[in-house]
Amino acid sequence: MDEREERLAKAEALRAAGIDPYPARSARDHTVAETLAQFDALAGQTITLAGRLIFLRPMGKATFAHIEDGSGRIQIYIKRDEVGDEAYARLKLLDLGDFLEATGTLFTTRTGEKTLHVSSFTMLAKALRPLPAKGAGGDFKLFDPEVRHRKRYLDLLANRDERLPVFVARAKILTAMREFLNSQGFLEVETPVLQPLYGGATARPFITHHNALDRDLYLRIAPELYLKRLIVGGIERVYEIARNFRNEGFDHSHNPEFTMMECYQAYADFEDIMRLVEELYAYIARQTIGSTVLTFQGRQIDLAPPWGRLTLREAIAEHTGVDYEQYPDRETLAAAMEAKGFQPDPRLGRGRLIDDLKDSIIKGPQSKLAGPVFLYDYPRDLSPLAKAKPGTSDTAERFQAFAAGLELGNAFSELNDPVEQRARFEDQARQRARGDDEAQQLDEDYIEALEVGMPPTGGYGGGVDRLTMLLTDQENVREVILFPTMREQRDD
Repeated sequence: MDEREERLAKAEALRAAGIDPYPARSARDHTVAETLAQFDALAGQTITLAGRLIFLRPMGKATFAHIEDGSGRIQIYIKRDEVGDEAYARLKLLDLGDFLEATGTLFTTRTGEKTLHVSSFTMLAKALRPLPAKGAGGDFKLFDPEVRHRKRYLDLLANRDERLPVFVARAKILTAMREFLNSQGFLEVETPVLQPLYGGATARPFITHHNALDRDLYLRIAPELYLKRLIVGGIERVYEIARNFRNEGFDHSHNPEFTMMECYQAYADFEDIMRLVEELYAYIARQTIGSTVLTFQGRQIDLAPPWGRLTLREAIAEHTGVDYEQYPDRETLAAAMEAKGFQPDPRLGRGRLIDDLKDSIIKGPQSKLAGPVFLYDYPRDLSPLAKAKPGTSDTAERFQAFAAGLELGNAFSELNDPVEQRARFEDQARQRARGDDEAQQLDEDYIEALEVGMPPTGGYGGGVDRLTMLLTDQENVREVILFPTMREQRDD
């Protein structure tokens, strides 16, 4: 008989004794943390605690155990003479991992441990599978990252002190993000996740089918085009904390399902948004970790304004030796890249090749720029939704924010000329025809909205997952997503 079958048999034995191993209610009146904090005041009172059984040591006519709830753990003491022979015998039907309710009074053992002296106990939930194995220190531990990411419940049980603070920090980040944007007059909204046409980013979508409408829809890759429709409609400062879905691969900073904050401000440009972003991130850092100074993967950075500013051309030329302004078409740029040891993708246009050069110097642990830094002035053909820089024909008012090898976000002075926007979308269609399956599509409804009139606008999209990685010093995005997307598990 394996362990699960043994536990099932114990559950049946409880039922046979007239005890429901999964009762509907609990009478808990204190958490463990409250009990320990008010220990002296509660002395002499009868209280009821509840939690998961994580330690059990029978000693003949008495048993010591530990239970743990969401706030902490405490020792309980069960004596046969106190609970009765029948109840005490039922201790043999308990296993580590079971949820237990215990009523009694508090006392301190001779070794100084605060303990509940149990007068009665009740099963709350029988665990049919064991907890992770115990580590060297006697606590339950789970080290295999594949198991931790697939079974986050086991990860949180076994590695609580390491894992829970990361997700508490993530919650604080979202709270602080909302506080700051709300204080600046931004309105939080929700836009469609199911979209008839995807847009707002260069990415492949997930496709689904709506049965009642008998039509394919796309999971959004970005909320951008809908949020800018709201700018057209007169909401001058708007943001969304959005779940996005991109049909792409996995790496240390990419998950196909991720969270992004996008905000748009009327009568602003990308320089206004630079100032907004550095103030936003400094505020979030102070609210989350208490300081703008942090260490990420051994590199210390300070998120306090002002951040560094560097043109994309300067950064790439300095660190790769390729000055892309000297190569006005795709073919000459590709040849220059090959001469420097790069392998340009033949499917990509000039703008996307420049983006690959940028990634080679800025992303990952070997990033040549620690930051935080804004890289700005991007090729126009790489930025189909951004305004051209005044006085130029091939440079867009766009920046990306980076810190310690992580791309934090992307921003534009938003293109609001509907005729120019149509021409940009048509150029994207030509890139798609050449094999770039991430190129954007022409959105007629969005262009119609622009024709109604959109004021000068600055916009920003920032990744919540990567910001959480940065502020909690996590190298892999899967460590900051409770349930990351995983490959299908196969039993070989």
